[in-house]
Amino acid sequence: MMKETVLSRSMRLMFSGSVVMGLGMIAMPVLAQEAAATQRVEVTGSNIRRAQAETASAVQVLSRTDIEKSGKASVAELLQSLAVDNQGSVPTTFGNGFAAGASGISLRGLGTASTLVLVNGRRVAPYGLADDGQKVFADLNLIPLEAVERVEILKDGASAIYGSDAIAGVVNVILRKDYKGTTAKVSYGQTTGYSDGKDVRATITHGFGDIDTDKYNVLLNFEYGNKGDANYRDRSDRRYVGKSDLRPYGFSAQESLSGAGAIIDNNLAGSAVNGNVRNPRTLDYYNRGNLAGVGFTRLFPGAACGNFTTHPQGDPLGGCLTDTAQQYNQIQPKQETFNFFGRGTRQITPDLQAYVEYNLYKSNSVSSSTPSGVSGSVGYPGGPVSNASVALGAAHPDNPYFGTAARLRYYAADVGPRVSTIDSTFTRLVAGLKGTQGAWDFDTAFLYSENKVSNERTGYLARAATFALLNPTVANVAAARAKSAAYAALPAGTYWRIAENAGLNSAAVYAALSPVVSNDAKTQVTQIDFKASRELGKLDGGNIGLAVGGEFRHESVKLDPSSGTETGDVIGLGYSAYKGSRNVGALYAEMLAPVTKSLELSAAVRADRYSDVGNAFTPKVGAKWTPVKEFAIRGTLARGFRAPSAAENGEGGLAAFSSAIDPTRCALGVTSACSPASVAVITSPNKNLQPEKSESTTLGFVWDPLPKTSLSLDFFQIKRKNEINQEQTSASIAAGQVSRDPSTATAIPGDPGGITAVLAKYVNSASTTVQGADLDFRQGFDLGTGNGKLTVDAKWTHLFKFMRKEKDGSEYDFAGTHGNCDVTNCIGTPADRVNLGASWERDAIRVSTIVNYRGKLDNKLFKNDPAGCASFFADGTDAPSGCKLASFTTVDLSFRWLANKNVEVFGTIQNLFDRIPPLDPLTYGAQSYNPLDYSGALGRYLNVGVKYKF
Repeated sequence: MMKETVLSRSMRLMFSGSVVMGLGMIAMPVLAQEAAATQRVEVTGSNIRRAQAETASAVQVLSRTDIEKSGKASVAELLQSLAVDNQGSVPTTFGNGFAAGASGISLRGLGTASTLVLVNGRRVAPYGLADDGQKVFADLNLIPLEAVERVEILKDGASAIYGSDAIAGVVNVILRKDYKGTTAKVSYGQTTGYSDGKDVRATITHGFGDIDTDKYNVLLNFEYGNKGDANYRDRSDRRYVGKSDLRPYGFSAQESLSGAGAIIDNNLAGSAVNGNVRNPRTLDYYNRGNLAGVGFTRLFPGAACGNFTTHPQGDPLGGCLTDTAQQYNQIQPKQETFNFFGRGTRQITPDLQAYVEYNLYKSNSVSSSTPSGVSGSVGYPGGPVSNASVALGAAHPDNPYFGTAARLRYYAADVGPRVSTIDSTFTRLVAGLKGTQGAWDFDTAFLYSENKVSNERTGYLARAATFALLNPTVANVAAARAKSAAYAALPAGTYWRIAENAGLNSAAVYAALSPVVSNDAKTQVTQIDFKASRELGKLDGGNIGLAVGGEFRHESVKLDPSSGTETGDVIGLGYSAYKGSRNVGALYAEMLAPVTKSLELSAAVRADRYSDVGNAFTPKVGAKWTPVKEFAIRGTLARGFRAPSAAENGEGGLAAFSSAIDPTRCALGVTSACSPASVAVITSPNKNLQPEKSESTTLGFVWDPLPKTSLSLDFFQIKRKNEINQEQTSASIAAGQVSRDPSTATAIPGDPGGITAVLAKYVNSASTTVQGADLDFRQGFDLGTGNGKLTVDAKWTHLFKFMRKEKDGSEYDFAGTHGNCDVTNCIGTPADRVNLGASWERDAIRVSTIVNYRGKLDNKLFKNDPAGCASFFADGTDAPSGCKLASFTTVDLSFRWLANKNVEVFGTIQNLFDRIPPLDPLTYGAQSYNPLDYSGALGRYLNVGVKYKF
């Protein structure tokens, strides 16, 4: 698999990927490779210490200095800016996603569920809310940045070492140990052009005791963070950023890219702030403020569009247009965090050490989005729920067709924005012993980790109450009384007055319309592990290293459904719930054989027993050949697996939303069906799922031609079989696995009506093959006496192929395209990501810059898509700019000044040149720009701070 950085001088060691650690166990003491003259190091991916910092596997190491140079305020921001991260990562800024409030990394674009995150070599409990309701992952936000010693990224498959979840690689965050002294740090950041998105952070780190003299050490770290929101409405000068109305950029008013409120076609209209209603006879929609509405029996001058918005109009069919996304949505949500990390170490005897680690992380995030429409269809495990029939009753006083019920498309601004408040509490306790017994070094520990999440939502509409308050038929009233005590308490004949008459509503009406929607989640991991290593004989190249170990782990997860979604009673909110537990046992072994001075071989093997899916056997072999000391060739072969999560094979289900075209209606001539539109997707767990299997290969070299020059190039391939996916939305539609609402049909003969839901399940689809290369270069320059030194580096990840092959033989290559839109955010799969860095240091001053490059994307769902471009301008041409999303480059600048031995002043400027990201009309993770280009949407960002050492 992949290679990655060059690290401190080249990466040369053997197999790093070799086995053990077993699932997240910390690298352990052992073996003295050749004599004690050189200091041995522990490298992620192996339990065998060695004298070199490079192995057969590619490992990227980010030191504390690298972290400081990046200018990033959190581990999540740092990792998601790296070239190795790709599609499927979860940004904290995605406040409206299933996993809002958390952040995850996706190595190789294979998803957060296939990327294992460790802290000090051991697991953490996954975040309680699965991404897309399916992908369980570790929240990077829980890692205290100031306590980080370094981050090691193992870029090839590591299931032989760590077990399940490591198909794409491992991120191992090593926290500080044996720290002495006290350091306080404060910083403040905000955008320079908008004075929002504030980021206040305060940290204090205290350590005391010396292991060598006092026989103990205690480290305590506390971090507080308060991040303010940043809103689209404050960025009207950033062109299309945050705007859903893209008519000024060539898009049509007759689609969702014109904002909200457009009347799109016969029997099809968006939600308007003053209400669009359907003529019961012709099925044409008219705006309530239109005094020339065909067939109106009452006129409403107060409903004139101009009374609600100053937004530019121009819908040729007469809708009232507003840009709801710009008005209400956010670039980033509010988030307040508290993070504590403590570690205590006691040297009991010269050969025995006890240690304990404790993490406590609390987060509160608040995100908001547009007010709800009244007609959004949803689904739940019982099936689809179409809300297309919502109507103003015949006697509703705001009905222009008074005397006859008329369908309504209304954007409920009077109810207010939809707001989600998420509280997350993460705890992790590790207690262990490590030492030496005879020829063996050992490490054993008990781990308990837990995450609790509560999610409270306001602003969503209760379906039964909404239907009854708009159209109080006998059936609607009975349903509302059965489901809502708040509705039952209202006087008989109560209506929800809309738009210009919303001021007539009582607080009790809104309490019935929009009750608080909440749910809770909890995940737990309990683990006991043991590992030991020793030298075992000697070959021409040095001592043979052997490591063995085992572990037992219990995992449990539970996500309760949001109240009301279990019956489909919350308009526009998908259902997500799952429950499951399992036991996992594992045995593993690893061997390092320095056959000659120039040839090093390694091998690892692991056997896992999962109580719910059976056994797994994962071997790995590696080799490193160093014909001359400046040059080494390395490679690995490995197999891996990932067991299905409880969200995929447990109890529960998922009803969410995706974007898709409707080929059936499009072929009939329903123009609006030819453009991607939101559809509900109902996905059911599958207890017959098999684990994913993988085969990974890496081959590359490391070359250090000069003392300050280092170059590495690694080619990687990962083939994942039995891949667990939701059935592709487009494939499910093509197979007829849909539910339609015939009442939404147009006058075109044979029109079956719009899709209300796509029916799918989790399946073992055929395979995904990822091929690519990692280039890593570093060069140092001595600028002469008094001029300091300069270091430049470059990291480039290129994807040759990202091929998904379905069971029917169809193939979809996503490399360099906007697919796969069945994965998080529909951010696409860039073929190229590059990080270029330069750092100048002289005496007490350091100035660093990083250039971040994201390659261009074809705005297609996959290469050579016969459907062509995924988006079109109003004139029918491919959008944007010939069906291409331009590349995006930002420059970050950071500085550090050591004022004296105790005081350090630092600062960063993110997006130095205030670049605006390219237009992206397809993604749903951000509004009209790609989530990968978040810093361009936010704008230039300044952060300054001071650190004081006592």
